Amino acid sequence: MTRTVHVEHCMGTVFSIDVRDPGDWAGPIAEVVAWLHRIDALFSTYRPESELSRIGRGELTVASADPLVAEVFVLCERFEGETGGYFTARWRGTPDPTGVVKGWAIERASAVLRSRGSANHAVNGGGDVRVAGESAPGKPWRIGIGDPADRKRILTVVTGRDLAVATSGTAERGTHIVDPVTAAPARGWTAVTVTGPCLTRADAYATAAFAMGDRVFGWADGLRDHGVYVVGAGEPRWITGQRAQT
Repeated sequence: MTRTVHVEHCMGTVFSIDVRDPGDWAGPIAEVVAWLHRIDALFSTYRPESELSRIGRGELTVASADPLVAEVFVLCERFEGETGGYFTARWRGTPDPTGVVKGWAIERASAVLRSRGSANHAVNGGGDVRVAGESAPGKPWRIGIGDPADRKRILTVVTGRDLAVATSGTAERGTHIVDPVTAAPARGWTAVTVTGPCLTRADAYATAAFAMGDRVFGWADGLRDHGVYVVGAGEPRWITGQRAQT
């Protein structure tokens, strides 16, 4: 098996780019790394010079910002409608589309690798994963879903080809997701994982599903091509679209 792996610190987390095709992938991987840092520079909520921070201070409008900013806000509006408002890019009047930025950036990173000829790869950013093709000839990718209370424990393993897996929860950043209906921190789950064909949508759905609490059961019934795995006070379980080996 041929394998090229690169690890990059960006967006306050760790990204891994794992290409399973033969050849020299230094150039395409460098292109992906540059892309990720560009997105961090545009959307960082911690950098005062980022375009998102400048928009928040009223120094820049979405229309006059980099076109990628407007593209992301259009996606946010779409996902707000698809989730009944549980995904939102605005909190108390402050624009914050970061609930979708990382998944969208990884999805585009995978597209860059595909455009450069890679049919088999994985891009992982802080546990949000986009895989293409196979991990080895005839073998699907295997993605572990960890226990938010014990990082050494794997609760279940998702397997698949051309698959996206996104998780929202409290393990890395604590209680940071707000229920937009009550404006209070969402506390119904400790983690929600969504699987699907596109990481942009899976990332937004995972954030929304976490904010929904028990309302996620009714919402998830209407999903197509997505799996939803919840971790809370009871036994972790798939509530729709199970695609895993336990």
